[in-house]
Amino acid sequence: MNSLSHLGHSCTSTTQPTCNFLSANTMRVESAQLMGGQRMLEIFHFGVVYRLQTTRSGKLILTK
Repeated sequence: MNSLSHLGHSCTSTTQPTCNFLSANTMRVESAQLMGGQRMLEIFHFGVVYRLQTTRSGKLILTK
């Protein structure tokens, strides 16, 4: 189970992602760990699916 918390400054996961808190409201996660070795990741946000893709040149593209 994944759990990322801004208030408690905790980060737990079965894959143990690296989390760095820049401030109380900003969290930084490595893109490679977020993507899990895949080129595309689907994010479900308020009932809408977004796709985060890595391009051949290493850039990230977020589409609805």
